[in-house]
Amino acid sequence: MDYSSSQAEQAPQTGTTIVAVSFDGGVVLGADSRVSTGNYVSNRASDKITCLADNVYMLRSGSAADTQAIADYVRHYAHMHSIEEDRDPRVKAVAKLVSQINYSNKNMLLGAMIVGGWDPERGGQIYGVPIGGTLVEQAWTTDGSGSTYIWGYLDAAYREGMSRQEAEELVKTALALAMSRDGSSGGLARLVTLTKAGAERKLINHDDIPAFWDELEVLKTNGTASSMVVV
Repeated sequence: MDYSSSQAEQAPQTGTTIVAVSFDGGVVLGADSRVSTGNYVSNRASDKITCLADNVYMLRSGSAADTQAIADYVRHYAHMHSIEEDRDPRVKAVAKLVSQINYSNKNMLLGAMIVGGWDPERGGQIYGVPIGGTLVEQAWTTDGSGSTYIWGYLDAAYREGMSRQEAEELVKTALALAMSRDGSSGGLARLVTLTKAGAERKLINHDDIPAFWDELEVLKTNGTASSMVVV
């Protein structure tokens, strides 16, 4: 069945922000946690970072149902491949599988994804898999409705040879910038850092997400000035 233009117009509008940055020794993947259906926030604490293998993770944006289905299929095939080869799958092989499934069903699926991971053959790698099934290896990338606000920032701030801490701070700040501008992005920020040592998750609570000048409001209570973040 073709996904016609009329169906696309009737489909619920969704939004998110996903970011991936490579550094000297691995990659950092990050996402906000807000799931929206039009103007309605259906989930404030969703996990948009999905494990495909022990060494490969995927960031999901677009239709949650479509990207979850792709992740389930790819996770199954990657697990079978790991058993047959008696090793973790190569990052590029898993990314190609995501791309092939997306491309083969491009008339029915609506999902933009980023695949990142680490393997002993090529180290840390990031692959963008936008709507339609294209596969592009990149040093950094972003997608989702909030990405339109941070392309310029990432382009200016990213540099080769960054440390792990620098890469994590870059992803954290990029997510915060997108969340402060995009109404469909928000909630918490989740990070996954993949290196030779494995995958490490980090949850950034609302209070720890960077705030910017236009989010700060000075309140005067009993003659004392205090600041608060308005979201």
